[in-house]
Amino acid sequence: MAGYRVTIKKSAVKELEAVPKNRMRRIVNLIQGLCDDPRPASSQKLSGQAKYRIRQGPYRIVYSVDDKNALVDIVKIGHRREVYR
Repeated sequence: MAGYRVTIKKSAVKELEAVPKNRMRRIVNLIQGLCDDPRPASSQKLSGQAKYRIRQGPYRIVYSVDDKNALVDIVKIGHRREVYR
């Protein structure tokens, strides 16, 4: 399988910086894993949208996948109570 390139929106970078350090490392590892497999078994497609999400404890990573250009775009990172708003 060809490797995907991962991009992160500026707003998502700010949201990631607000996450506690112990969770941040795990989230970064999940994001790096999206290069090899953009739709891991732990991901779920969001209903009514062309986006996916991965859980890391109470935090969610919302992203879109462009298979044609082999690109994963991280859209939002945040606590589960706030990320879908």
